[in-house]
Amino acid sequence: MAFTVSSTTVAGGNVFPSIWTDSDDSGRNIISRNGFSLMNKGSLLHLSTKGRNRRALSVTCSVATRPLFSVPSSPPPRESSHERKLSAWTSIRQERWEGELLVEGEIPLWLRGTYLRNGPGLWNIGDYSFRHLFDGYATLVGLHFNNGRLTAGHRQIESEAYKAAMKNKRLCYREFSEVPKPANFFSYVGELVNLFSGVSLTDNANTGVVMLGDGRVVCLTETVKGSIQINPDTLETIGKFEYSDKLGGLIHSAHPVVTESEFLTLLPDLVNPGYVVVRMEAGTNERKVLGRVNCRGGPSPGWVHSFPVTENYIIVPEMPLRYCVQNLLRAEPTPLYKFEWHPESKAFIHVMCRATGKIVTTVEVPLYVTFHFINAYEEKDEDGRATAIIADCCEHNADTTILEKLKLQNLRSLSGEDVLPDARVGRFTIPLDGSATGKLEAALDPDHHGRGLDMCSINPAFLGKKYRYAYACGARRPCNFPNTITKIDLLKKTAKNWHEEGAVPSEPFFVARPGATEEDDGVVISMVSAKNGEGYALLLDGSTFEEIARAKFPYGLPYGLHGCWVPKNAENPLLDDARIYNFLAKQRFADGSCSGGTLILSYRHDDYIS
Repeated sequence: MAFTVSSTTVAGGNVFPSIWTDSDDSGRNIISRNGFSLMNKGSLLHLSTKGRNRRALSVTCSVATRPLFSVPSSPPPRESSHERKLSAWTSIRQERWEGELLVEGEIPLWLRGTYLRNGPGLWNIGDYSFRHLFDGYATLVGLHFNNGRLTAGHRQIESEAYKAAMKNKRLCYREFSEVPKPANFFSYVGELVNLFSGVSLTDNANTGVVMLGDGRVVCLTETVKGSIQINPDTLETIGKFEYSDKLGGLIHSAHPVVTESEFLTLLPDLVNPGYVVVRMEAGTNERKVLGRVNCRGGPSPGWVHSFPVTENYIIVPEMPLRYCVQNLLRAEPTPLYKFEWHPESKAFIHVMCRATGKIVTTVEVPLYVTFHFINAYEEKDEDGRATAIIADCCEHNADTTILEKLKLQNLRSLSGEDVLPDARVGRFTIPLDGSATGKLEAALDPDHHGRGLDMCSINPAFLGKKYRYAYACGARRPCNFPNTITKIDLLKKTAKNWHEEGAVPSEPFFVARPGATEEDDGVVISMVSAKNGEGYALLLDGSTFEEIARAKFPYGLPYGLHGCWVPKNAENPLLDDARIYNFLAKQRFADGSCSGGTLILSYRHDDYIS
């Protein structure tokens, strides 16, 4: 039985960069990896561990004579020097991958679980290239942390839109700025009918990923049909997440508010302009109407990519960047795509009671443009009564050009000019005393974070509560896209910034240390596209904001959008130790090369690390 020695050994189409072979004194083949050994004993493979500080496990399976590992007939295509500079905006080069990453630095032992990041990772079908960042087919990336080690992988989310495109070699559903090309007038009319019914809308869940209160993990986009359940361990697509109610709806907020007990989201109403606020209890698929907000101005509801909540209220934003039915019907995108800017319709913030669904207040606020709210909380008087709502967001100074700047041709342009529109931490103050107006101002000097800001996270324990710290992507200018990670201190009104020349970091995600008493006690995780075409996972200390670890991917990953944290199951502490080898064995069973075999996992608890 032959084994191949390679730093990019492939099993079932999956790369494992740190596996090598050797032989013992009896001539048995041994595959070793970080203290584990996989020995060929005739028709058996035996996996064991060595060393005092390793958990011991064994895997025994019957195998056929085909090699367990195989190498592709040709290596992946080499990137030109020009392409290597643009890995953040270059389509993923293979559909799936899994392997262990070499860690530089030290991953805290308490960090045990999976960080999932979702985002558009494939921006072409054959020779046809998409136009906008938001068009790409979803690529799910997973970082699995366990006892200071890190395994990683990625897979394409198998939406109907993605599968149809791969099968037919063409666009088959409406994406953010892309519309399928009709063969003739009649097919165009039919496509419009399908648009109104929702059939032609994409289910390409390329925006967010959330873990529901019952542990299910769902990837999302702004179409309701684009809710897809995935397996957080294998990254496999389980299938469409079906809502069991009869509320219908074509679009919803891409960022629901999810807690252990509930799932809250907004359904924009394009016919009778307004927003339906719905709630889904953990463990169910049934959305129930909590209340409704009617628009104060404009011909249609404003875009609601995200919204915040406090302990007692739901904050419904109504901004003058509004959905436009006419633009939805167009075959070619307008400068604002599916939206129109209506400054004459003004801007509003609505406050709804979470318990009753009643509107508590509606105030007019200065014009604003935001994709992402950071957090909100209640200001209270000495008697504990709420007197005002504070709501923070990544605000683009009411400048809609940010949408145009996210076209791929702009992102791929490395002219050196400073073209990123300014942004700030926009702080809304919404009085609860019956006042008709609220305030919008910068929560700190935007120069502290380079006048760039988006892709934010906080310590989740402070959701809806008064908080001090936020983590986001800022800017070191000149730039055409956010290129730093910034820690914002809203109490001191300062910021700390991480930056690496030419690198593009994705959303910094905060994971709190178990048992922490300080708000910033934890780590910040980001995936970084480096200027040389490479990429790596980055860990920063949440408190000091110093780098504590990084782990390089075998090739550069495209830029991603949003993520979530899936804690490790405390009842299965050894799962990740056996993860890769279990995966290898299952691959062999699946393709028949290990037919008739058995898989036995055994743990010896006396070698536990305390």
